[in-house]
Amino acid sequence: MRNQTTANAFISRREKEVLQLVAAGRTSKDIAAELFLSVRTVENHRVNILRKLEARNTAGMLRRAMEVNLL
Repeated sequence: MRNQTTANAFISRREKEVLQLVAAGRTSKDIAAELFLSVRTVENHRVNILRKLEARNTAGMLRRAMEVNLL
């Protein structure tokens, strides 16, 4: 698993925004409207975050994000 510094370096500013909104319980549709993105773009960001944090699902993604101080 990546260390904190590596994870922070690989997560883009927009991915961090999406991650924070996911943690707040927002749906992809809500996030897309708030950030003026398409739902598909938000879904792509979520997939990228999952991959970068080496998580299998949203719960794992949020847990890992807390471990590396992204949330």
